[in-house]
Amino acid sequence: MEVTKRPPKIEVQGVSHGFFHRGSPVVALRTVNLTIDEGEVVSVVGPSGCGKTTLLNTIAGFIRPTRGRVLIDGREITGPGPDRGVVFQDYALFRWLSVQGNVEFGLKMRGVPSERRRTLADQYVKLVGLGKFKDRYPYELSGGMQQRVAIARVFANESTVMLMDEPFASLDAQTREIMQEELLQLWSQMNTTIFFITHSVDEAIFISTRVVVMTARPGQIKKIVGVKLPGNRLDYHIRTSSEFVALKDEVLDLVREEAAKRMANE
Repeated sequence: MEVTKRPPKIEVQGVSHGFFHRGSPVVALRTVNLTIDEGEVVSVVGPSGCGKTTLLNTIAGFIRPTRGRVLIDGREITGPGPDRGVVFQDYALFRWLSVQGNVEFGLKMRGVPSERRRTLADQYVKLVGLGKFKDRYPYELSGGMQQRVAIARVFANESTVMLMDEPFASLDAQTREIMQEELLQLWSQMNTTIFFITHSVDEAIFISTRVVVMTARPGQIKKIVGVKLPGNRLDYHIRTSSEFVALKDEVLDLVREEAAKRMANE
């Protein structure tokens, strides 16, 4: 019996995107091709202005590419959808809603019955370790806790793809590392596909199955680096392993080369 092969979870096909800035054309992305399988964590690094966020926004459906297309499970994206959840750097929480209310919000907008909303929100608030804080408001939480709320909101919506745009950039160094470990722990339980933008090479290597290095504008894929690390990925000591250091050197060299090109053209 012939087995039907499942399509990739995310497929970026020949995506280019341009816009006008102060009357002048700007090419943000040029002919980007990328395939991401279900359950992968793929990070994107590159110099400022290389189109990382533009690429994420095309996958989210916030913008339409000038050329090419993006597919989720073999279906072309034509706009935002509940199958893709976005976690932003600034948390994007509603300050007038409690933790529980923020996590329930997307479900309410989708017309999920109130009892089901409460059940799902309660489940994922507990999953991110905030069960005792469900009645607190964003201003009563630390930055790391607010970001956990944003992550719980995506999981509660049962999104199969999580798009993360520098979600830990505003956190202090220790909290950032702990959040990276917690994200991996959640990923290991949920098997969600994660597309993660970061300026930190360390972060990209620690959380990812592959790291995509972008060129200076116009953004193209310079190289995709596979990440294979020894032992338990949740052990922070892995950051000092020879394999981790070698991957960091490789990715840093690639990023610095493109950053130098960007600066030379400014």
